[in-house]
Amino acid sequence: MDLSQLLNDINDFVWGPIMLAFLVGTGIFLTIRLKFLPWINLWYAIKMILQHKTENQGDLSPFQSLMTALSATVGTGNIVGVATAMVLGGPGAIVWMWISAAFGLSTKYGESVLAVKYRETNSVGEMAGGPMYAMKNGIGGGLGRFLAAAFAIFAVCASFGIGNMTQANSISSAFSSLDISPEVTGIVLVVCSLAVLIRGVHSIGKVSSFIVPSMAFFYILFTVIIVIKNFENVPSGFAVMFQMAFSIDAVAGGVGGSIIASMLTAMRWGVARGVFSNEAGLGSAPIAAAAARTDHASRQGYVNMTGTFFDTMIICFLTGLVIASSGVLGSVDPETGKLISGAPLTILAFSTVYGEGAKYIVSIALALFAYSTILGWEYYGEKSLEYLVKARPVIIGYRIVFSLITFIGATQTLDIVWNFSDTMNGLMAIPNLLCLLILNKDIANECFDYQKEFIAKGK
Repeated sequence: MDLSQLLNDINDFVWGPIMLAFLVGTGIFLTIRLKFLPWINLWYAIKMILQHKTENQGDLSPFQSLMTALSATVGTGNIVGVATAMVLGGPGAIVWMWISAAFGLSTKYGESVLAVKYRETNSVGEMAGGPMYAMKNGIGGGLGRFLAAAFAIFAVCASFGIGNMTQANSISSAFSSLDISPEVTGIVLVVCSLAVLIRGVHSIGKVSSFIVPSMAFFYILFTVIIVIKNFENVPSGFAVMFQMAFSIDAVAGGVGGSIIASMLTAMRWGVARGVFSNEAGLGSAPIAAAAARTDHASRQGYVNMTGTFFDTMIICFLTGLVIASSGVLGSVDPETGKLISGAPLTILAFSTVYGEGAKYIVSIALALFAYSTILGWEYYGEKSLEYLVKARPVIIGYRIVFSLITFIGATQTLDIVWNFSDTMNGLMAIPNLLCLLILNKDIANECFDYQKEFIAKGK
């Protein structure tokens, strides 16, 4: 067995049914443990986003912190991942993406609460937090330090692949369809990344708080227009989604065309792509949450959990609805004879309304989504490296190397690197989920205290 096949097999196991059950199961447990308060307080959490607590300790406003986290999660998964899930798991996969995201709200809330509660201040006065500090300071002892080191190592490795090269490759692929060479794309990416990343978290926060809401707004606008234009197909689209999501036997029909899937298949791909898109439970987003200026850990927990809502329950769902209502799911490429999937399927769905312009809309959206992911993941990798190595020259060096590697990602296809980093991304979840379960009492105490002291009093 060659190395590539071995890594592929390991990756399939890491992202297999056991891991997905662990991720969703933790979300279900926390939702019940917190008495469904993350669901009950979702609208309150959305209203909290625009509140700027400038007088509190931290590096970023609550909004900038959320946008930095969203910059890393709103990415290729929202365009490519949704289309892939619908081809492999049928339209019902979208329903399971929604279900997993609902429980993911509690997971994202819990890990963000712990990140703020156990954060520290580094040598240059910046906030340093995330699962590794919750493990070290919350769990403590040898177990806490071991889990923290493991998480940090996995996160640094994942940052170069999932957070960098795969995103850069998606950008170059998108622009290649517009006749722009990968080398030109790579050079532009290096310059743009260096310009933002070399100045640190404040620069990332400012750029993310502009790019993320702007690109999300325009993408949502374009998708809503398609849904309105194809509105006569929406009711049947919803019907097939729910039919295929909960059918014990493999079924096909309606918007699914030649797509045949059972409930288990829809569940597997819906949950997998949902988690891959919103990262609830992986432990990445809490690193950004720890940088927020806030007066209570629970307040930022609520703010950051809205990332899962916007990423999966809004953007991914709209992409799925566009594909379902446009009637292109199940289309076959006449040249290869294979089902059209990924970005080409999303472009095909957009072309039902925008024609040739669909290629430009999806390609630019994909490029912006992926670039924002590069910025967000650099911060995750940097803070994870900072936990392992305190020397500032090493951190500055990481920023430079990370920016330069975008060129390799844009110009090369490195399947081995991608499989390895995808595995590291999945392995991050194991120590993080264990931390959430071990410290569930801390999360609950913060949640109930905030409910009594702030929400009940209308603060």
